[in-house]
Amino acid sequence: MVLRLSFCTALKIPHFFCELAQVIKLACTDTFINNLLIYSVSSLFVGIPLIGIILSYTQIVSSLLRIPSVGGRYKAFSTCGSHLSVVSLFYGTGFGVYMSSAVTDSSMKTAVDSMMYIVVLQMLNPFIYSLRNRDMNGALRHLIMELSSPGSCPLLSF
Repeated sequence: MVLRLSFCTALKIPHFFCELAQVIKLACTDTFINNLLIYSVSSLFVGIPLIGIILSYTQIVSSLLRIPSVGGRYKAFSTCGSHLSVVSLFYGTGFGVYMSSAVTDSSMKTAVDSMMYIVVLQMLNPFIYSLRNRDMNGALRHLIMELSSPGSCPLLSF
């Protein structure tokens, strides 16, 4: 559908990579059909997995609530918590990036948002999953306590 669009002049995409929404914004012809197709296909490809995730987590939570011991329930919830936080970060940030790019005309803000979505979230994955480790959890608590105490900043002391 993008190949059928006509573009007025040789324009540059103000982005790090060739994103479909940015290419469509450069078209001189009517892009209503393209935008309608993008949003409907995106809704389909995002909505079906999201519904599957919600339904599976509903089943998981209902089975976890039947675990009699509190310790077992806590351990099971902590296992699911890291996955749920990664999934919610992925979907939430993706939704925010594509909704903000549809509303704003700031190419720099859209580029930064897309980089956050593409690069930073992928870098946070190992960190989020490693928080289940007791040593990492303790080190993070220690860092937060050090940063929250007045007058000290361990990151700046050499």
